[in-house]
Amino acid sequence: MADAIVVEGLWKTFRLAHYRPKSIKHAVLNFRRIRYEEIVALRDVSFRVRQGESVAVIGRNGSGKSTLLATLCRVYRPTRGSVRVEGRVAPMLELGGGFHPDLTGEENAYILCAMLGLDARATEERLPDIVKFAELEEFIDAPVRTYSSGMVMRLGFAIAVQIDPDILLIDEVLAVGDEHFQHKCLRKIQECQQRGKTVFFVSHDMNAVRRVTERTLWLDNGAVRRDGPTGEVVEEYLRVTAEEESE
Repeated sequence: MADAIVVEGLWKTFRLAHYRPKSIKHAVLNFRRIRYEEIVALRDVSFRVRQGESVAVIGRNGSGKSTLLATLCRVYRPTRGSVRVEGRVAPMLELGGGFHPDLTGEENAYILCAMLGLDARATEERLPDIVKFAELEEFIDAPVRTYSSGMVMRLGFAIAVQIDPDILLIDEVLAVGDEHFQHKCLRKIQECQQRGKTVFFVSHDMNAVRRVTERTLWLDNGAVRRDGPTGEVVEEYLRVTAEEESE
């Protein structure tokens, strides 16, 4: 089976400035005094995900999970190494990402679908299913700024799954919303899996990780600490985390 995602020797670093000038003049006069710190978010990360495979990424806060997902979505460029993603991608990186608060839910749906590769006619055909899945029939004509965080999440998820993506990139979207909709999202993800879609799933919810994926990557300080069957990796991760917290 062909690869959907190929990551080889991926490094991602950020430069953090410890000096904030009060003005452009102040910045120019004190240019040489600016001190930068290099933050390494990802360290020599390599892995492959086959088409139709479901893979989770776990790890503590700051371990590089969201940076990895953002690099796969081309939000960030690799500092070193390479990333290759094959097929139509539906990214869900942050709550409300890509939405304009002053536009209605319907207007935002057209814009986001266009960004994900659908034309206006295809979006019009899918819109009723998007609205129904998001349970926003009474609010789809209201500005997104009037939506609750749960409503925004429902609309974003509904758009992502209705464009019929080859790859779903999901970052903690199930952490927001009521239990009813969380289960609804999980069922939809499982439907995508049954249709041979690739799922790459970042989460702190180990129950969701066990339910959705058969393979898990454990990131620790920006590097892959373990890559293997979900049950084994999650069990070791929970054991090590509990031991570290008890010290």
